[in-house]
Amino acid sequence: MRVPPVWVRRLILAPLVVAAALAATALLPAWLVIAIALSIFIEPRLRTPRLLWMGYLYLLWDAAALVALFALWIASGFGWRIHTPRFRHLHYRLVARMLEFLFWNAYWVLRLDIDVRVPEGFHDDDRPRIIASRHAGPGDSFVLIHAVFHWFERSPRIVLKDTLQWDPAIDVVLNRLPNRFIAPPPAPGRRRPRDRDLPDRIRDLASDMGPRDALVIFPEGGNFTERRRRRAIDRLRAAGLSAAADRAARLQNVMAPRPAGFFAAIDAAIDADVFFVAHTGLDRIRTVVDVWRELPTDKVIVMRFWNVPRASIPADHEARTDWLMREWERIDDWIERHRPDGQDAVSSPPSRTAASDSTR
Repeated sequence: MRVPPVWVRRLILAPLVVAAALAATALLPAWLVIAIALSIFIEPRLRTPRLLWMGYLYLLWDAAALVALFALWIASGFGWRIHTPRFRHLHYRLVARMLEFLFWNAYWVLRLDIDVRVPEGFHDDDRPRIIASRHAGPGDSFVLIHAVFHWFERSPRIVLKDTLQWDPAIDVVLNRLPNRFIAPPPAPGRRRPRDRDLPDRIRDLASDMGPRDALVIFPEGGNFTERRRRRAIDRLRAAGLSAAADRAARLQNVMAPRPAGFFAAIDAAIDADVFFVAHTGLDRIRTVVDVWRELPTDKVIVMRFWNVPRASIPADHEARTDWLMREWERIDDWIERHRPDGQDAVSSPPSRTAASDSTR
């Protein structure tokens, strides 16, 4: 769905979210009591009030963020100093607090926990990072950025889909910070503008990263679905890349990565090491129906990071493409061995703090 113009998002969508949050708060006792009463008689797991409560909290979260962002805009001289280092820092602090609130409520309402494993020495230097992650659903982006803020103590620069600008708070705050909203390639048979200068935009984003910055990118280009996985394989075959298509067909949990934007970031951020991210736990939760079916989730999201030193990244394009596919095959294999419904599920106890992992 095409994103509406900026004036529509600022003058219509944002006030609507604030008004909806106020209305939902005013009617909170009524709808919450009715939801609990109906849930007691219909289903025992209180899925209806849990789902409504999380939806309400997200609406309230969005509205509160918009009010805070409006206050920062006024304090910056009505936008005059909004892009200065001081106000960039204030916006990053706001995003970190927003995510902290969101995940605190997810932990208590949905019984959702996060287990993060990072390599030894991850925090030992102040060099920038490039973090490339698989993309399993809308929730994993929030989890990864939360991890970058709270466990890695870095300021993320994110490459993300332009459709996320439908969310007013995400739209406002991320457009004030160094991020890039991109238009993904259109599906076959659909007309949609293509982001043709994507590598240049990502190269520009990565070129001036500071020592505590981290560029977060999802090389698959979208959330994993079986249809998109097949489409990625067909795209490779149509390009005459039969060997690459055969390797992509063996991937069962991820899609073949699109290398252009990722390689542009590597070439621009010459001091940055690369970290890959495999994670599992929310693989089957992509829609509201999935959330309803899984509530309460009682899930542990396991995130596994490993690093590739800068000197180990091939310079030749063909060799680098093979290297990226091998890393993606590694992610696919890790997911297969650690997904919750597999026989080799993670046996270590969940932790809400990041654990060091010295193995590759």
